[in-house]
Amino acid sequence: MAVTANPRAFLETLFTAAVAAADPVRVIGANLPKRPKGRTVVVGAGKGAAQMARAFERLWEGPLSGAVVTRYGFGVRCERVEVLEAAHPLPDENGLMASRRLLTEVGGLTEDDLVVALICGGGSALLPSPPPGLSLADEIAVNRALLASGAPIRAMNALRKHVSMIKGGRLAAAAHPARVVSLVVSDIPGDDPALVASGPTIADHSSRFDAVNTIERYRLSLPENVLRWLASKAADAPKPSDPRFLRNEVRLIASAGVSLEAAAAKARAAGIEALILSDSIEGESRDVGLVHAAIAREVATQGRPFQKPVVLLSGGETTVTVRGAGKGGRNSEFLLSLARGIDGVQGISALAADTDGIDGSEDNAGAFADDNTIPRLLERGIDAAELLDRNDSWSAFDLLGDLFTPGPTGTNVNDFRAILIR
Repeated sequence: MAVTANPRAFLETLFTAAVAAADPVRVIGANLPKRPKGRTVVVGAGKGAAQMARAFERLWEGPLSGAVVTRYGFGVRCERVEVLEAAHPLPDENGLMASRRLLTEVGGLTEDDLVVALICGGGSALLPSPPPGLSLADEIAVNRALLASGAPIRAMNALRKHVSMIKGGRLAAAAHPARVVSLVVSDIPGDDPALVASGPTIADHSSRFDAVNTIERYRLSLPENVLRWLASKAADAPKPSDPRFLRNEVRLIASAGVSLEAAAAKARAAGIEALILSDSIEGESRDVGLVHAAIAREVATQGRPFQKPVVLLSGGETTVTVRGAGKGGRNSEFLLSLARGIDGVQGISALAADTDGIDGSEDNAGAFADDNTIPRLLERGIDAAELLDRNDSWSAFDLLGDLFTPGPTGTNVNDFRAILIR
């Protein structure tokens, strides 16, 4: 069978199917809002925001203008929407200017105007907008501490949106009295649209006290300016009941669950049973890798709880508590841990990758691993446990030539994991 002969090619087809299910043209075309009497202004942020903007302007029948911000190197040409680029995962000056630009775009509108917000993962870092008394350096410090903390995305964004003048619904509030329709591609476990990109156009019920709780629980060391700001009522974000949001609409147009179903259908069409473990897995990447390895081992050696051949699919967003100065991301760390867990068990291959095309600090989306990963590292005198200890999973897969580098995909429904047991 072709799948047995080339498991990596098979796993890559599943990734491609998952990404295609969240293709901007497809999902935006099914969710176009009604044309307004007045102007149509497009704003957006995230690693797929440029592709979303290009899709929207091609599908929209009528005049429009606006601007979106994406990560450096992720921009595409648009005719009527300006594409800005900024740093990710740590903010920079260009992100600061992009935030100001988006706030300017929605200023001075009327109730006859429409704002279309194109929101996807990555927008939190791309939209720095420090409150009075805080600086860009303070917001960078918040992001750096969060990225190293191992905190789940819900806790991270509860803090981010309360140390900002654009997140937590504030961009939508600035657009009032115009109607705001948010088209959201979710990269969040559980698909809460208010958490995607820290919800610049969507309010939620979190408070500055939740932000303080995140600081205390994860023992974050933050500038005194940030702590003083969070102690003030000014840090509170607008609530969903705010009358400025009454006419607004939120549409979740793509998610991990839909993409995993598409990958499962692709596998079954190739004659391989596919089972989705979960589309909202969280936790430390290395621990999640060990759990997935245990399930794969049980299938491979005991034929339970599933019969082989089978491909196990999962999504969500794991986290990495930074312990060392190595290179990598949550998907490569997951895979290196999984490789250790399946060492000595034959017939297991895996792909883990971020659906936006970037995992961590380098240009790979993720990597491939199988039952030969650990033996091949040992042949080169490399101890996988030592690499994990210093968060250097990228180096392992780079050495083996097993990095997966599809480039920017134009969408982002978070992590994609596929484990084939032959």
